[in-house]
Amino acid sequence: MNIPQSSFPRVIIIGGGFGGISLAKKLSKKEMQVVLLDRHNYHTFQPLLYQVSTGGLEPDSIAYPIRKVLQGYPNFYFRLAEVNKIDTGAQKIETNIGAIGYDYLVVATGSETNFFGNQNIEAKSMAMKTIPQSLNLRSLILENFEQALLTDDLHERDALMNFVIVGGGPTGVELAGALAEIKKGILPKDYPDLDTRRAQINLVQGSDRILPAMSEVASRKAERFLEGLGVNVWKDVRVLDYDGKQVSTDSNTSFETATLIWAAGVQAVTIKGLDAKELLCRGNRLKVNRFHQVEGFKEIFAIGDVAQMETESFPHGHPMMAQPAMQQGRNLGENLVRLVDGKPMKPFVYKDKGSMATVGRNKAVVDLEKFKFQGVFAWFVWMFVHLYFLIGFRNRLVVFINWVYNYIRFDREARLIIRPFKNEYKTSKSRRI
Repeated sequence: MNIPQSSFPRVIIIGGGFGGISLAKKLSKKEMQVVLLDRHNYHTFQPLLYQVSTGGLEPDSIAYPIRKVLQGYPNFYFRLAEVNKIDTGAQKIETNIGAIGYDYLVVATGSETNFFGNQNIEAKSMAMKTIPQSLNLRSLILENFEQALLTDDLHERDALMNFVIVGGGPTGVELAGALAEIKKGILPKDYPDLDTRRAQINLVQGSDRILPAMSEVASRKAERFLEGLGVNVWKDVRVLDYDGKQVSTDSNTSFETATLIWAAGVQAVTIKGLDAKELLCRGNRLKVNRFHQVEGFKEIFAIGDVAQMETESFPHGHPMMAQPAMQQGRNLGENLVRLVDGKPMKPFVYKDKGSMATVGRNKAVVDLEKFKFQGVFAWFVWMFVHLYFLIGFRNRLVVFINWVYNYIRFDREARLIIRPFKNEYKTSKSRRI
């Protein structure tokens, strides 16, 4: 890998997500050799991926070069690589560009979409965890309307304009709201020769309320917001299968659709060598102690979505969101310095700063520790928080300008099919649901 030998202890960080970047920043000016590995050369601000999928933002406005994040920091090295295996006995990792040893290893690989073993859904639905996936979804949404123009089969046309989103968490709710706004304000102008009123947005949730991690007040308000936008909210309905045309559920309800978007869960990204059953918890998360050490190892740590730290307040681990990952990265950075200096490490204590979700224009819900509010003010708070945590002044400026423009013009300029994603949807004319 062309990493020079050093008298400083070598810390290898696998993953350039929220946790990995926060840790690298914390160690950037310490007497340590920091090596960050990632399969991409950019950090992705995942909370805004849905806006890329719906044409509200271009992907470069929510991505930032990893090398630029830590530019000018001494003893920092970044390598574009995929990690294949961790050799815990020899204290080295094997990648597609070679092997490298470590003194301390931090696994911050994040999470991926969890299809719960359903191979049909995995093969034929759309996920939205990465920028390429979001661009694929954007292309598919636009291509469906282009294809709907070309068919004289009303049943097929309806299926092309029928969108089913599985999962009523923040991702599903925000995506459903964005699609509803596109249907209302953009499609009639872009497709005047198509009856876009027949387009349907269906949000399917397996439990009895959407946004289950938030308060009941936020859930009820978000549901009213969605219904006001014309979204069909289906609760206590579980999707069982999808054959590329029909979505089957555990109820009498089924959906004929060309687009199933899966936002029903995530699981940790594991690496060979740390994938033994005794190390993993629910969702493939690694068991860690209060100091982020993987169970059974003193020199291997895990943070973010991949780590499960069980505490009294969080018996099933911390939420798989940005805030816990960032706080864990900063805490581990301090602990690694203390460990090298021979000082005792400090246990991690998560400070829950609240949760929020936006449903659309002037519509959002915010749950803070002492306050809960919804509506226009919550929407402005949501925008401010997301702008604040974006990396890079340019990204903040570009996103802000896009939001202001979209708000004034009620438009989404980035509805471009840059990379076609073909989904040849054909139905039997005799089939009616």
